[in-house]
Amino acid sequence: MTSRFFPPAEPQTLGTVADAVGAKVDEAARERIMTDVMPLDTAGPEHVSFLRDAKHRAALATTKAGAVFCEARFAAEMPEGSIALVTPYPDNAFGLAAGLFHPSAMRPRPLTARAGGEIATTAIIEEPEGLEANVIVEAFAVIARGVEIGRGTVIGPNVVIGPGCTIGRNAVIGANSTIQCAHIGDRVIIHPGVRIGQDGFGLARTPDGYRKVPQVGSVVIQDDVEIGANTTIDRGSRRDTVIGKGTKIDNQVQIGHNVVMGCHCVIAGCVGISGSVTMGDYVTLGGHVGLRDGITLGSGSSVAGKSGVGEDVPAGATYAGLPATDARRYLAERMAIGRLMRKKGGASNS
Repeated sequence: MTSRFFPPAEPQTLGTVADAVGAKVDEAARERIMTDVMPLDTAGPEHVSFLRDAKHRAALATTKAGAVFCEARFAAEMPEGSIALVTPYPDNAFGLAAGLFHPSAMRPRPLTARAGGEIATTAIIEEPEGLEANVIVEAFAVIARGVEIGRGTVIGPNVVIGPGCTIGRNAVIGANSTIQCAHIGDRVIIHPGVRIGQDGFGLARTPDGYRKVPQVGSVVIQDDVEIGANTTIDRGSRRDTVIGKGTKIDNQVQIGHNVVMGCHCVIAGCVGISGSVTMGDYVTLGGHVGLRDGITLGSGSSVAGKSGVGEDVPAGATYAGLPATDARRYLAERMAIGRLMRKKGGASNS
């Protein structure tokens, strides 16, 4: 791993690292200095690493890492020179610790500008008075009339922001993104190539073919949302499309018009969410999931990757399959089919 793009920050004591992620460490080792995080096979005495599970015990036996996040059952297996950082979730702790050593990677940085309030000479801003202090606007961005942007926000190169949009404070809008008919909260991160607020897919069937239905709603993106590269979020037709606070959306996700998504949802890559879907809080969608229009997913529900959901999902339920059903039922059906095929002598070791 190179430090060319993300050089580590100041060294940290093991006590600081452990406290930051809720891990336990031997009191005598709390003042030991660490400089970075590394995988088990490349870590040195100054690095913090992690043991994901029992399958990686061989790598633990030979690691030279100075400290290793691990479950309590593996603490006694630390090689000489390695300190156990005991936690129920080692991989999660490792990720959080990485933020201590690489704070600059926690938020996209301006590509060309260097200081707050710097506006590129090639940017077009119709009403500069709509920008608060310390807004960075990079080369060839276009900001239309009536736009309001909060202090500390970064507008990347070639970004286009349509009339009347509002963007909160300390947000980042990545290069080549387009935003229209949208209100965006504080500390939102929008990665390059995102499209927000374009027409939803609304059509009316007539004897002469399909005709366009006007999409007169907007998009509301609440605080602390992160949206991955090349994701699209359509504006609503008669109600707003809403992305709830703290939600994290991966790359290449399609979110249709009138979708209302709760807080702290996690949406993996290449998900397709049809129009008028309603999602509660803490909903999780695996990669390549497809949701039919108009359905509701209750709070705390999850859908396994590559599933197609055509009915409501109860709160707290886990669905899988195509068409998706309760995951336990889905697995039971798959096992029953396998047994039946073996019984009939079919090709069925799969």
